[in-house]
Amino acid sequence: MMSAEQAQLLLREGRVAEAERAFATILAREPDHVQALNIMALVALRGRHVDSALALIERARRADARNPLTLHNHGCILDAAERYQEAAAAQRAALEVAPNLHAARLYLGRALERCDEGHRAIVAYARALQDAQAEGRWLNQATTPPAHRALVEHAVLQVKKRRRATIAGLLEPLIRTYGPDSMRRIDKSLRVYFNEEAAALPESGQRPSFFHFPDIPVSPYIDRGLFPWIDSFEALTADIRRELLSLLPASDGRERVFGSTALEADHLRGMEQPPTWNGYYFYRHGERRADNCDRCSRTAAAIDSLPLCNIRGHGPEVLFSVFTAGTHLLPHRGVTNIRVVAHLPLIVPENCQLVVGGEAHRWQEGKVVVFDDTYEHEAWNRSGETRVVLIFDLWSPYLTEAEREALKVVIGDIGDFRHDVEAVS
Repeated sequence: MMSAEQAQLLLREGRVAEAERAFATILAREPDHVQALNIMALVALRGRHVDSALALIERARRADARNPLTLHNHGCILDAAERYQEAAAAQRAALEVAPNLHAARLYLGRALERCDEGHRAIVAYARALQDAQAEGRWLNQATTPPAHRALVEHAVLQVKKRRRATIAGLLEPLIRTYGPDSMRRIDKSLRVYFNEEAAALPESGQRPSFFHFPDIPVSPYIDRGLFPWIDSFEALTADIRRELLSLLPASDGRERVFGSTALEADHLRGMEQPPTWNGYYFYRHGERRADNCDRCSRTAAAIDSLPLCNIRGHGPEVLFSVFTAGTHLLPHRGVTNIRVVAHLPLIVPENCQLVVGGEAHRWQEGKVVVFDDTYEHEAWNRSGETRVVLIFDLWSPYLTEAEREALKVVIGDIGDFRHDVEAVS
């Protein structure tokens, strides 16, 4: 007598016809056998007997209403019956039980697309692709089961097509204002972002982890001469330092730079004491921290006079950055070369250093240093005292006004879409 395990083994060995006969025998013997009902429903669907497939899968649901594969297969059969709203509901039910059932999210995308819910469809497709690819699946034909290949390819194309169309619509007013030639490098950066061409990264080591902007000069440290405001800003060091010292005795307004203990463990090392990196933020992810700005009004005014890289939901990041004694920030890279990072050193004991692209720099109090953080970089405080620098994000000096305006739109929209994808339950 053939068992379900033996029948399943036949399926894994590719002996499909034998497996189907075995499951038919099991079903005749056990009319409520959920796996057999699922297999025979799919056999009926493959033969285009949709009504029979529905009857079998509904029997499986009555036998086990929370079986995720049954719910997923029910959705696929409802899709074949052109009952798209019900198909989407069935796939959502499968995901409630098994959130990591990526096929259910993929087919949810298809059902939503057929319901003319375009944005929700590509969000579902993008989340399915993202989650599966994070596990090394659906990266290419070899890692995609044949049953899913066509839909995976369709999902990839639909996400790219609709995202491209959305961004093109957002850029259209800027093209009218500045002219089409002003968007040449924007177009190239988007081709790289959408994997339509490879980024022409320099041999020197610049490697943005998120968004690469092409055809601008590269260097770990940026020439001070490109920032005509630096001398006047440095002249405010004493006022800025005085406001910093008014904050330091208290923890009010101070935040961890890394949001979790796990991230701190990955990125920080200490000497005799546990490492600590925290900050008094003036802007975080582009949001103004009114409390610290009010406490340090001269610093806030000085900051707001600068060409900060202001992108909704992303930047700038501006803070009094505090390394306690012995703290070492390990090598890491920034997300994009559309911005550069500046430090105004305020309290710098001995044995403190910044290293960018393998080039060491010793902070000097009151002397701004500007660098490209998409080079691998690290920093340490090997003294027994606290080190503080004012960190602020600036637009790359090599971008035009039109490009800055376009990047505000592009990166803001990419962030919105990423938020939508991450928020999917």
